[in-house]
Amino acid sequence: MNALSALGWALLTPIAVADAMFLIEVTIGLLPTRRRRAAPVLGKGRAAVLVPAHNEEATFRSGGNDLAALVGRGVRVLVVADNCSDDTAGAACALGLEVTERHDPVRRGKGYALAHGRDVLAADPPDAVVVVDADCSMDRASVELVAARARDTGRPVQATDLILPDRTGGPTVQISGFAMLVKNLIRQRGAARLAGAAILNGTGMAFPWDLFARAQLATGAVVEDLALGVEMVRAGRAPLYEDRANVWSSPSSESGTREQRARWEGGFLATAMRHAPGLILGGIGRLRGRELWLGLHLTVPPLALLMSANVVLVVLLLMIDLGGGGHGPAVTAAVLLGACGAAVLAAWVRHGRPWLSAGALARVPFYVGWKLGLYARLALGRQRLSWTRTERVERRD
Repeated sequence: MNALSALGWALLTPIAVADAMFLIEVTIGLLPTRRRRAAPVLGKGRAAVLVPAHNEEATFRSGGNDLAALVGRGVRVLVVADNCSDDTAGAACALGLEVTERHDPVRRGKGYALAHGRDVLAADPPDAVVVVDADCSMDRASVELVAARARDTGRPVQATDLILPDRTGGPTVQISGFAMLVKNLIRQRGAARLAGAAILNGTGMAFPWDLFARAQLATGAVVEDLALGVEMVRAGRAPLYEDRANVWSSPSSESGTREQRARWEGGFLATAMRHAPGLILGGIGRLRGRELWLGLHLTVPPLALLMSANVVLVVLLLMIDLGGGGHGPAVTAAVLLGACGAAVLAAWVRHGRPWLSAGALARVPFYVGWKLGLYARLALGRQRLSWTRTERVERRD
């Protein structure tokens, strides 16, 4: 092996690890659903739905995504109106929801809102807490299911978190909705079957009270849910995935989708770089499979970045091959790129067509170009990341 060949294999290795994780999770997630056990029931237990809300007056004026319908029969709904400059509190109260307000211009972020809500709930703690974002919708059956499972297992539980399909939306909206389907349904299902663990998505997630009461919530992390999931795995309480429960959000506009993806993906990449190495090394050193899995899972970048990195890698390795570095790295990279592309296509055929039209699928290269610009801004520190209200549009049938 000459120096060029060694360089080629070195460039290939990290992308190959990410590709392997992606392919394993997607492949396992696309397998037919196995026979399920009976769903747990809340029974006479009590659940609290905790709703962090920042400038969500418009959401509550339009009905609050049916949050009011959850109240009663053992379910309490508490809205935390956090650092609002509008009348979020008044609009939520008008729906008959319990509301607490928080004003702290220094400590801002969803994690602080959750910690404040926890302090209020502590006066009369429930059996389980279900976190639902103000602009999301979750029916009673799903709330009771994840709450009962969290209570019964003593572990966090994540429902399937998806955007309502809207094939009349722009390409960015459709592609983002499909990417979320791949991540939050297909890969979640694959991870649950592979490692018995899930990734927390920030909404539609339930915690047994004893765990929620001790969780490190009061942080300014943009993706506090991901950091919280890392904490749970390290504590031996890895989250579970419950695909019989669903939490939905309405699609955003093109500009709103771009802002939302920038916020989430920037936070994801920062959290992944901070935690993945320690999780991988800790999982190997302590022989803890779920910790190792989470570390490897975090090596998989968002879908557009993963595919872009594969394309760039193939080009680089072909240049190394032409320079005498050997065919092995380039051929392996090309095979991995083809396999990842086939996995994405299979996901679209099996589940994704309601979210992504063939016309929008053909515009994926333009979407990838925008995402590369976003990643460049993130790398240069020019993209602002903070907890802001996501602009939503009504679904068009």
